[in-house]
Amino acid sequence: MAIPGAVGASIVDYTTGFPVATTGAAPNDDHEAAAAGTAEVVQAANSRSLFVSAVPHDLLEDLIITTAGGYHLLRPVHTDFDGRLVLYVWLDRVLGNLAVARRRMQKLADDLVAI
Repeated sequence: MAIPGAVGASIVDYTTGFPVATTGAAPNDDHEAAAAGTAEVVQAANSRSLFVSAVPHDLLEDLIITTAGGYHLLRPVHTDFDGRLVLYVWLDRVLGNLAVARRRMQKLADDLVAI
């Protein structure tokens, strides 16, 4: 929640849609539904050839969903052993800074892997 403009955040197991950890608010005040939706979006992006890169072994870095009032950022946590976690942050569109949020999420994901 230290990311400027953050409304809520979670770590989601995108293979199950289970919220591993949550903080702050969630869309429709339902962290479980937000986690399930996050999982569906990440699974769709990973499984559709539309999003596949021409570069071999290219990995999905992040997904950004924009709405009139906010940004929803999803960033998979890539590990050597099990890459099934994704960071989700909901930003207020007026108070948040998309570039800063992406950089902070990248650092958070890297820090999670280093633990």
